[in-house]
Amino acid sequence: MVTLSPQDPPPKGALSPHAKASFMSEQLSIKAPLSGVLVPLETVPDPVFSEKMVGDGIAIDPTSEVLLAPCSGTVVQMHPAGHAVTVKSTEGVEILVHIGIDTVKLKGEGFEPLVEVGQTVEVGENLIKFSADVLAQKAKSLISMVIFTNEDKIAKLHFKEGFVNAKADEIVGLELAVESGDQVQESHQELVSETIIIPNPTGLHARPSAVLANLCKRFDAKVQLQKGDNRANARSVVGIMGLEVGRGDKVQLVAQGAQAQAALDALVPQLREGLGEEGATPVVMRGAEPSAPPEEAVVLPPKSGDESLLMGVAASPGIGVGKVYQLREKEIEVSEKPAGNPEQERAELRRAIGASIRELEALVARLHGEADPSKAAIFAAHQELLEDPDLMDLAESSVAKGLSAAAAWKRAYQLHADRLANLRNELLAARANDLRDVGRRVLAKLAGIVDKPAEIPAGSILIAEDLTPSDTANLDRKKVMGFCTTAGGATSHVAILARSLGLPAIAGIETRALDIPNDTKVILFGGRGQLKVDPSDDLVAAVQETQKKREERRKKQLEHAKEEAKTTDGHRVEVAVNVGGVTEAEEADALGAEGVGLLRSEFLFLERSFAPTEEEQFTTYSSVAKAMGKDRPVIIRTLDVGGDKPLPYLPIPLEENPFLGQRGIRVLLNRPEIFRPQIRAVLRASEFGKMHIMFPMITTVSEFRAAKRVVREEEKKLGIDPVPVGLMIEVPAAAMCAEILAKEADFFSIGTNDLTQYTLAMDRGHPQLASQIDGLSPAVLRLIKRTVDAAHANDCWVGVCGGIAGEPQAVPILVGLGVDELSVGLPLVPAVKARIREYSLEECQKLAAQALDMEDAKDVRALCPDSLEEELKLS
Repeated sequence: MVTLSPQDPPPKGALSPHAKASFMSEQLSIKAPLSGVLVPLETVPDPVFSEKMVGDGIAIDPTSEVLLAPCSGTVVQMHPAGHAVTVKSTEGVEILVHIGIDTVKLKGEGFEPLVEVGQTVEVGENLIKFSADVLAQKAKSLISMVIFTNEDKIAKLHFKEGFVNAKADEIVGLELAVESGDQVQESHQELVSETIIIPNPTGLHARPSAVLANLCKRFDAKVQLQKGDNRANARSVVGIMGLEVGRGDKVQLVAQGAQAQAALDALVPQLREGLGEEGATPVVMRGAEPSAPPEEAVVLPPKSGDESLLMGVAASPGIGVGKVYQLREKEIEVSEKPAGNPEQERAELRRAIGASIRELEALVARLHGEADPSKAAIFAAHQELLEDPDLMDLAESSVAKGLSAAAAWKRAYQLHADRLANLRNELLAARANDLRDVGRRVLAKLAGIVDKPAEIPAGSILIAEDLTPSDTANLDRKKVMGFCTTAGGATSHVAILARSLGLPAIAGIETRALDIPNDTKVILFGGRGQLKVDPSDDLVAAVQETQKKREERRKKQLEHAKEEAKTTDGHRVEVAVNVGGVTEAEEADALGAEGVGLLRSEFLFLERSFAPTEEEQFTTYSSVAKAMGKDRPVIIRTLDVGGDKPLPYLPIPLEENPFLGQRGIRVLLNRPEIFRPQIRAVLRASEFGKMHIMFPMITTVSEFRAAKRVVREEEKKLGIDPVPVGLMIEVPAAAMCAEILAKEADFFSIGTNDLTQYTLAMDRGHPQLASQIDGLSPAVLRLIKRTVDAAHANDCWVGVCGGIAGEPQAVPILVGLGVDELSVGLPLVPAVKARIREYSLEECQKLAAQALDMEDAKDVRALCPDSLEEELKLS
C-alpha cells in the first residue's frame, strides 16, 4: 500500500496549503446538485475524500436520484462508469461530483449519464440519473461528494449546513483567487519515464488518481501523465481521470523542474504497483507484524502419501520408463548499454524480429507439408505474437530511454509474459510460455548466439520447470521417453504437442521433482499424472510386459473397430468422436466412429484477425458431413469463447473470473453478426449429412429458447427442414433443471470437464488441485444420473463428450447410468467400443448404483479397473 506522510487536513474553509494566490473579491455560488442533508467532508467514510486527497469540498446524503449541475460551465470529464462528473465553471473552477462511495466497482450499473464531455450546461441542468435502490444494495454508501479539485483557483470556502434542495439552495460560497505562484523554469530538461502498465482493476479512477496527485505535490517539478498523444497535469485528479486510463493501459510520466528525476524515481514504482489500491498489488496476509519472527514452515505430506510417487496433471497419456535428465534453460545475458544510437538499435531489433518471423513461416510451411496442421497452428500463433504492437511499443520505448535493443526486448517480452502467467485462467496463463519461447528466439539473434538444443541421453525422462513449444517439437522421440514440468497444464501448447508426438507427459508436477538426481530410474504414467521414483526391478519388468500387452490389445481392438458396441446382453451404445477439424473427421471412419459427437467449431475462429465468413464455415462443415456420410450424425457445437478464449475481433471486457462471466451462448446471443452466419452455414451443410446443432454453456431454459429461435428463423429463411437442436450440460444449474430443458431439446451432451470443475469449484487445470479434480466424483455422477433420467422421461437422448467418456474405469458406469452415446478422442474409439463389450447391461447398472453411493472418486475408480492397470502395483 502507498503510505502518505501524515497530514492534518486544513481547517474547514481555509485555503489549501498548495495554493499560492492573491485574493480577489470575485465570488462563485455553488448550488446543491442533489437534495439531501449536507455532511462535512471530514466525516465521509473514505480517507481519500475525508483526508482531502482529491481536494476540499462538502458531501450530501441524497434524497433525490438525478444529479444536477452545481454551476454553469462545461462538462470536462465523465467517468466511463457514469458515477462521477466534473464541471468547469466559467471562472475556471473544476467541481467534481462523485455519486456514492466505491461506486466505480459497479461498472456503470445503476447510472445513466445525460450529458457528454464538452457540453455546455447551465446551473441546475440534469447531468446523471441514478438508481438509489441499486446503490443502496451494492455500494458502500450513498453519500455523494462535491469536490473542488484545482484549489489554486480558490481563496476561501464558505460551507452551508442542514437540508438543501437541489438547484434552489447554495451549499458552498467561493471566494476566487488568481494564481501567482512560481512556475517551473522552462530551462529544465523534460524527462520521460519508461512505459508503465496500469495494474489497477478499474484503472485510474478517483482514488488512485488522488493518491498520484498528492504524491506529485511533494516535488518541485511539473509532472504530467501521458497516455498515447494526450497529457494531463499529474497534480490534477480531474486531469488524470480525463485521460480515461484503464486497466492494462500503457502510460508514461513526464517531469520537468529541479526535482524532475527524483519525482520519476519515486512515482514510477508507485504507479506500477497500483498506488496502493486493493487488487492491484500482491495480497499481504493481515495480522502479521513486520517484526514478528518467521513462522515454522508447514511440511506437507506427499500428495500421493508415498515419498516415491509424485503427482501432477495428466498432460499426455502413455507410460515411459527411463532415467531422469534435469533440463535447465540457460539465461541469455545481454548488455544494457547500446552499441549504437536509438535508431540503429531499433533497426537491429526489427531485423531480429523479421528473421524470426521468416524462420517461423518456414517451420509452419514444413509442418503443413507434413500434414501436421495442429503443430503448424501453434507456430503460426507465435508469428502473431511477434507482430503484437504492444510488445513492440514497450521495447521501442525502452530503446528510446537508452537501453540496447537486446535489453529492451528482453524486458518487454518478460514483462508481458509475467502478466499473462499471473492470470487466474490456466488457458491464458499457458500462453505466457509461448511468449517466452518466441521472445527467446529473437533475443538469441540479438545476442548473436545459436540456441543449440541440449544433448539428451537415450532413454531419458526429462524434468524441467517448463518447456517451450520449440523445445517440445524438437525432442528426439528415440531418446526421450517422456517428460514432466512443474509449470503448465493440460491445455498448454506443450501438452498438445506431446499428445501429437505420442509422448507421455505430466504438467504441474510437485516441485520436489526438480531435486531428483540425474540418472535416477523412474516410470512416468502420463494418463495418471504420476511419476514413480526408484521403482523396483519387478515393477519395471511388469510395466514393460504391460506395454507389450497393451500393444497386442490395441491391435485386436482395431480389428473389431467397425463393429457395433454392444454389451454382452445386446444393449447398444453409440460411440462417436470428438473432432477439431476436417482431417480428424476424415480419419474417423477407419477407427469405427459412428458419428461426430462434438465438432469444436472454435478451430475455425482462432488464430486469425477476423471472423470466418459464412462460406468458409459452410465449406468446412460440408466437408465434415461428407466424410461421415448421410447416415452418421455430426453434432456441431456453436462457437464457445469468452474471457478465457479471447478473439481479437470479438472484444470481451476483462473479467476477474472469465469462467463465471461472458462465455459460450451468453456471448453469441449478443453477437448476431457471429451467431447467425454460423447457424446458416451449418443448416446449408445439412444437405450433405445428418447435422445437429448444439449450444454451449446453457444455464437457463430462456437462453436455450432464444438460441433455438434463431435456428428456426434461419431455417425458415433458407427453406430448410428442421435439424435436431440440443445443448451442453456443463453447469450444475442445467443438470438440476434438466426436466425443463428436456421438454425443449432434442438431445443433451454432457461436458464432464466443465461440469466437474463447476460442481467441485476447482479449476481443472490447477496443478495444486489436479489430484482432486475427477469426473467420477459421486457428486458429478449424481448430476449425470439426474440428467439422463429427466431426458429419457421426455424422449431426449443423452451423450457424454467430456474426458471421462474415454476412460476405461468410467465407461461401464456411464453405460449403467443410461447414457446413450459416448463421444471420445479419435484414438480411443476402438478401445471404448471394446470396453463396452466386456460387460452386460445388468452389470453396468449394478456398478453405477454402487458408484452413486461411494464417498469419493477414488472408490468409484476401484469398482471397475482396467485389467492391465490392475497388474501394475506402484510399489
